[in-house]
Amino acid sequence: MSENPPYKKLRPSGGYRSLRSFRTTTIIYDATVSFCERFIDKRSRLVDQMVQAARSGRQNIAEGSRASATSSQTELRLVNVARASLDELLLDYEDFLRQRGKRQWTKDDPEAKAVRAVRKVFHHRSDPSDRTDLTDDSTPYAAWLQHPDPAVAANALICLIHQANYLLDQQIAGLERSFVNEGGYSEQLAAARVQKRSGGYHRSDQTDPSDAKQLPACQLCGKPMVLRTAKQGKNAGLQFLGCSGYPGCKGTIKV
Repeated sequence: MSENPPYKKLRPSGGYRSLRSFRTTTIIYDATVSFCERFIDKRSRLVDQMVQAARSGRQNIAEGSRASATSSQTELRLVNVARASLDELLLDYEDFLRQRGKRQWTKDDPEAKAVRAVRKVFHHRSDPSDRTDLTDDSTPYAAWLQHPDPAVAANALICLIHQANYLLDQQIAGLERSFVNEGGYSEQLAAARVQKRSGGYHRSDQTDPSDAKQLPACQLCGKPMVLRTAKQGKNAGLQFLGCSGYPGCKGTIKV
């Protein structure tokens, strides 16, 4: 007796530990905790605000990645929250320097260029498959992040936040393109359900999004069906397949 093949998810999720954005925000989070312990009065509300902003930048990337299997919109929202949290943290470090009369590095300062150059280590790990140990990522930045001068540490963290923001902007743009080209999870799930009912669902290649988007033809006129949502009546809010020839053809299929 043959066993049923294992179920394959429509969309993968997780894998956030390999994201450069997650690894960079991990460095920022740990360094912010250290910065606050060394240079800011523990009684100040700023400590909690900065640490929470740094944590949010990291955690929301992870949560968004885990949510990606079932909701493109949730993933996008959480990654945008991460981006906003880092902007908040960026302002805190800029305020720290300004209020203490310390100079903020420009992008052309030698120190800023040196910090930016370190990101190349992300592409040259001795064992790229090992994502369990993130401590090595911060080692090349230690000279700045552990510097006794708070202005040096703050400026280095500002550089890292700019890098993380750039990576998140790229990530958000990619998620938006994917949503436009492949649709959201509910659309893919509805299409897969229709194909399953019609006996035509054979997901041989999980990486090919077109597998889940081949909708049947209208049984009345033969034109392509499209995914629609009922706007009124007892089925309001439910999705169904309607003929693309509507209103000339009123063929429908339940999903």
